[in-house]
Amino acid sequence: MQTPEIPLATLDESIRRNRTARATLTLTGDGKPLAHREVEVAQKNHAFLFGTNWGDGISLANGRLAGREKEEAELRHARVLQVFNQVTLPFYWARFEPERGKPLTRDLLTAAHWYRDQGIAAKGHPLCWHTLTADWLLKMSNPEILQAQLARIRRDVADFAGSIDLWDVVNEAVIMPVFDRYDNGITRLCREMGRIELIRAMFGEARAVHPDAILLLNDFDGSPAFDILVEGCLEAGIRIDAIGIQSHMHQGYWGSRRTLEVIEHFTRFGLPIHFTENTIVSGHLMPPEIVDLNDYQTDDWPSTPEDEQRQAEETVRHYKTLFSHPAVAAITWWDLTDGCWLNAPAGLLRRDRSPKPAFDALAGLIKGEWWLPPTRMTTDAQGRLSFAGFLGAYEVSLGNEHKSFSLRRTEEGSTEIRF
Repeated sequence: MQTPEIPLATLDESIRRNRTARATLTLTGDGKPLAHREVEVAQKNHAFLFGTNWGDGISLANGRLAGREKEEAELRHARVLQVFNQVTLPFYWARFEPERGKPLTRDLLTAAHWYRDQGIAAKGHPLCWHTLTADWLLKMSNPEILQAQLARIRRDVADFAGSIDLWDVVNEAVIMPVFDRYDNGITRLCREMGRIELIRAMFGEARAVHPDAILLLNDFDGSPAFDILVEGCLEAGIRIDAIGIQSHMHQGYWGSRRTLEVIEHFTRFGLPIHFTENTIVSGHLMPPEIVDLNDYQTDDWPSTPEDEQRQAEETVRHYKTLFSHPAVAAITWWDLTDGCWLNAPAGLLRRDRSPKPAFDALAGLIKGEWWLPPTRMTTDAQGRLSFAGFLGAYEVSLGNEHKSFSLRRTEEGSTEIRF
């Protein structure tokens, strides 16, 4: 018998309780209350991170596209700006530094600045991973691999500090020492050092370079194995700022109850949880007997109208489930456009960049149901006004003057804004 889903009304109530606050503003001018004045209050950003991956952004930011390709990339990026406030940039070592000593720093730094200028925060993914790691590590001894990996972290975290302050430091450590698809330097190193000592070294190096960065331990394994690894790292004195959990649902939507169960495995650590890679397909489901999603390769995986509607409904429920839980601090949709990873129809946009129902539904949540549009309000005799809103950045406007403020749950009482 299938377990019934949590009612959407219940999730909505948890969202209201955990993601909103009431603000009281006192507006003053020349030290006096601005009484009975009409102003406009508008939300400018969410405190919560709603993210996606980079897509065409790197090439677009570096001016590599022209003609029809540029038009399509600009259209896709307009979709990003319509919904998201965070983007994950690729630091896969094999692609970022295919030739030792010649990293693509300039390209990614340009992209990070480009996104920042448009109000989108950048995250780096990943600093240490056995898959897509540099092939030239294979010629080294384990001590040499360790030094090369640490040097890579020092260089990249330093080069991008202030542009990227959020990193997946170690990716998929649960499987790292037992990975047997092909030989690679990081698996060799992890087998010798063990998971916890490798994580200690990588986090320690990143922390030393950028003490204020938010550093994640990220994994696709939501089983007790990852729970035990996190516990072991914390008991060993390793400071982890957030736990990253992947939720690739090519074999079917998890459902709200299973999703909350996964979250609850990790809440005992008292750390923020980021859902770093989320996919829900709008085509047929991958066969359930597939253990490694990479084993399923097909050129024929279409998106269908019926499955697009299902994807939209499951996307709304998934985001509401995650947003309702106070431990979750970020959600990243993985591959905005169909046909990217595993050729799956897992995007919010079709291959022609047209929006699917899931995109429209998600935009309706993030910039609709969970957003305060420009709203006219009038101060009282003491220059005060009150409103309820979602946590984040706001602006109050009086005539042609605009003042910024933040809505946080920790704030109490009235915030004075001087014009």
